[in-house]
Amino acid sequence: MTSFRLDHDIWVLIADGEKALYLRNEGDAEYPNLQVVREVRESNPPTREQGTDRPGRLNDAAGDHRSAVADTDWHRIAKERFADEIADRLYDLAHRGDFDKIVLVAPPLVLGEMRRKLHKEVSERIVAEIPKTLTGHPIVKMEKILLAA
Repeated sequence: MTSFRLDHDIWVLIADGEKALYLRNEGDAEYPNLQVVREVRESNPPTREQGTDRPGRLNDAAGDHRSAVADTDWHRIAKERFADEIADRLYDLAHRGDFDKIVLVAPPLVLGEMRRKLHKEVSERIVAEIPKTLTGHPIVKMEKILLAA
């Protein structure tokens, strides 16, 4: 799914682990005019700010030796949960008939997590997936990046 056109009324989801922009092209493929349909933000501080416990330790089966247990990556877990919420929301929108075609733009981790959770009704409407982080860009720059993709 690499070649696509930003046709009139195509939807574009631009997301990361903390923010999602649902956009609709009110322009055409040559002169896109992406308009925000919905914006969702979620606070997701780094793991060091979310976890307060020291890493766990396990006793080995024999002897007095103890092994460290890796810290839980709360930041990553929050990103995965956010991707789940996006997938659920996309299903609701697709089921209502709000969009016929959609382009997904997200960092690889979020894109992969969303892809695993997407309902068939949404998957059938995806015309392109772009593994990039664009949430920090103004919409005009997003349009240019999408046109170049």
